[in-house]
Amino acid sequence: MFTGIIEELGEVLAIEHLADSLRLTIKGPKVVSDVNRGDSISVSGTCLTAVEFDETSFTADVMQETLNKTSLAGIQVGSPVNLERAMTAATRFGGHVVQGHVDGVGEIVSRTPSENWELVRVRIPVELMKYVVLKGSITIDGVSLTVNEVGPDFITLSLIPETLRLTTLGSKQPGDKVNVEADIMAKHIERLLEARNQ
Repeated sequence: MFTGIIEELGEVLAIEHLADSLRLTIKGPKVVSDVNRGDSISVSGTCLTAVEFDETSFTADVMQETLNKTSLAGIQVGSPVNLERAMTAATRFGGHVVQGHVDGVGEIVSRTPSENWELVRVRIPVELMKYVVLKGSITIDGVSLTVNEVGPDFITLSLIPETLRLTTLGSKQPGDKVNVEADIMAKHIERLLEARNQ
């Protein structure tokens, strides 16, 4: 479980292509400072398990299912990634409940800079739009964000300078893919209503 508050901007150091998976080595001195084998780390919104680590980096396996459903399929050596350690009982809960289970891949549509912030429009898979509400929470590349505008297949987000500086969302350009995780509460409510109506 994560909060969507990015701790560190990491970098992909190595990619090992296996038969039906990838093994990624990612630089992230802060997130490995207290890591243990088997710990969960959010990599641009995708929950991965640290299987090896040293003082500055960790290695994680990415299964085919994850490659099919996330933007990690297009990752390259040198790619920046948003990193967050799993939350603890003592963690400040500054974002919202984020599982690291990506629901789909979106796409940056446009960026409109302003003096102190930037409007970013993101195309969202249509099947996920039912979980999106104005001023509600959404996770884009692991970042907990507030929805400012809702369209038929897009959302608009206001990004503050801190988010632009400390996450990959500061450098993503129109056409770039992003991982999208809808608010888990909306999905639970939908399931409960479905069960009630059966």
